[in-house]
Amino acid sequence: ENEKGYQNLVKLVSKGYLEGFYYKPRIDKQLLGEHSEGLIGLSACLNGEVASNLLAGRIESAEKAAAEYHDIFGKGRFFLEIHDHGLEKQRKIIPDMLRLSERTGIAAVATNDCHYMQQDDCRAHDILLCIQTGKTVNDPNRMKFYTDQFYFKSRQEMERVFGQIPFVLDQTVGIAERCSLKLQQVKNPFPEFVVPPGFSIDTYFAKVVRDGFQERLRYLTPLADRGVLKYSISDYEKRLEEEIRIIQGMKYSGYFLIVWDLIHYARENEIPVGPGRGSAAGSLVSYCMRITDLDPLQYGLLFERFLNPERVTLPDIDIDFCMNRRAEVIDYVTKKYGRENVSQIITFGTMAARAAVRDAGRVLEIPYGVVDKVAKLIPEGPGQTLDACLKPGQPLKEQYDAAIGRAGKVFNIVKSMSLNPRVLGASMDLYRAIMFGPSKLSRAERELLAVVVSCANDCNY
Repeated sequence: ENEKGYQNLVKLVSKGYLEGFYYKPRIDKQLLGEHSEGLIGLSACLNGEVASNLLAGRIESAEKAAAEYHDIFGKGRFFLEIHDHGLEKQRKIIPDMLRLSERTGIAAVATNDCHYMQQDDCRAHDILLCIQTGKTVNDPNRMKFYTDQFYFKSRQEMERVFGQIPFVLDQTVGIAERCSLKLQQVKNPFPEFVVPPGFSIDTYFAKVVRDGFQERLRYLTPLADRGVLKYSISDYEKRLEEEIRIIQGMKYSGYFLIVWDLIHYARENEIPVGPGRGSAAGSLVSYCMRITDLDPLQYGLLFERFLNPERVTLPDIDIDFCMNRRAEVIDYVTKKYGRENVSQIITFGTMAARAAVRDAGRVLEIPYGVVDKVAKLIPEGPGQTLDACLKPGQPLKEQYDAAIGRAGKVFNIVKSMSLNPRVLGASMDLYRAIMFGPSKLSRAERELLAVVVSCANDCNY
């Protein structure tokens, strides 16, 4: 509902993962009660405590659970939730949920679970579930959503379902209007770097950089004397002073000192450190501080690609530490700057084009020979995308055109398979065009292309 609620939600999620994880993150009611301020709670779906008790005929238990959650969240911040996705069990308990609302005074609210954006995305979602769970579409025991109603519905669509009880829709709007969280940008996101007496953060940063430049001159000066350097030493000095000025003006002096500190620690303790990569290699300041070991002037690297005063974004410095001793660096940073200021991040690998074909083939139970034939039309190697393979003259483009003819021109092709790891989607219109349009391809080949060549918007789940 507000910033306090957001902070409490972050705490609950973190504790659920770090302290309550058992197959999935979990929290108990005591913890929820300690961090409920600023949060609005709903009674959840059929698996929720209130709904499951109603479904089992345990009316008193449902009422007791509802009262307990009402006490945890506070008056006006807990609601009884009703759904109708075309499931008989949901429809069965709607009258019970409304009667419970009348008895307890806890308002009822209508919601719709959203697992995909458009109704036509149902098939794409079904295929995604199969890929995620390692099942096939014909497996009778697989996880499955039994209707196509789990999408983001408009007010008009919700009114067609709950038209007899419109007040539950008004409650939905009311909850949305109450949520007024606006995250504020942190003024100083960096941990404190303690500088020696007599220095400010900016003056100490400048001292470290200039001292580092003097060390680099022991290497650069002989090269300049031999005429090997592309630029004069005075050019280096001008570039260095300009970078120092920009970094200080953007308030990043502390950030550079922290990065310099952890790399200095690694070198002092003989932990191998990479020479630097990415846009940070374009900074002469980074070179002088030994954050990188690449001379940006000699190799024509641009500082503006790393930091640009006209486009203020936080600098990103990629550093490679020896994988066998990386933990020592993390431990050092944690102890020096505080556990609350150190975290590790995760990256997600997206599905490669060939993998998309093979996963689609497996899910649809298409013969391996057909899958292999289509997959081999996609070149091997990193960075291969389906849109690149569907450019004129590419073998897969010929198969695609043969399958759908002119219909394919109106559809976007899967590009990066979304940010979701191993994501695949399919457009129903495209599916129909491929499956029933004129073509000499076998049905199995059509089915595979129908799934692989799909709308990019269908991939964002």
